Amino acid sequence: MERHFEKELQRIRENLLKMGALVEQAIANAIKSLVERDSQLAEITIQSDDLIDSLEVELEEMSIRLLALMQPMAKDLRLIVKVTKIITDLERMGDLAVNICQRALELNKEPPLKPYIDLPRMAQNAQLMLKNALDAFVEGDAELALKVCQDDQLIDDLNDQIFRELLTFMMEDPRTISRAIRISFISKYIERIADHATNIAEDVIYMVKAKDIRHGAY
Repeated sequence: MERHFEKELQRIRENLLKMGALVEQAIANAIKSLVERDSQLAEITIQSDDLIDSLEVELEEMSIRLLALMQPMAKDLRLIVKVTKIITDLERMGDLAVNICQRALELNKEPPLKPYIDLPRMAQNAQLMLKNALDAFVEGDAELALKVCQDDQLIDDLNDQIFRELLTFMMEDPRTISRAIRISFISKYIERIADHATNIAEDVIYMVKAKDIRHGAY
């Protein structure tokens, strides 16, 4: 019975990491489709979200079945409960990658407003936060998870900076408003991706230390 339990837990970990890798790739492709004005890549990325969704359903079913049949205790219980939260965050990140692609498709029909510099930088940092959060999950590394939580401030600062810059464009030339608003949406999507990465990191800290830091100081 114990061997079966450990085998099922390992399957859950592996599928969660597979889902995480798909989300990381979706985010990277979404930003690439924007920067390189690649509408075909945007469409492919939107279609690939179905696989992320199906993995969420599969992982949720596996976790519920394991909870019902094995009735795990202590650390194992925390792990399975938090997995159900982590997969929800991953699924929402996949949805946000789709949102970026949808805005990219709209922006690709119009002349570029400006070179994309801060948005790719912002996205790269958000992707790194996700990677580190998943690494922290695999390694049970609460310190790395804590770093992810702290890194969220950089994303927030970049989001504010991009908004101020776009506001200047809109004030100086009303013809830029439509494009600027879409770009500001993308910036907000990336900021929300970072928030979900932070959620995952907070869940890892709870799994490892049984400490809830969601509403307290890091």
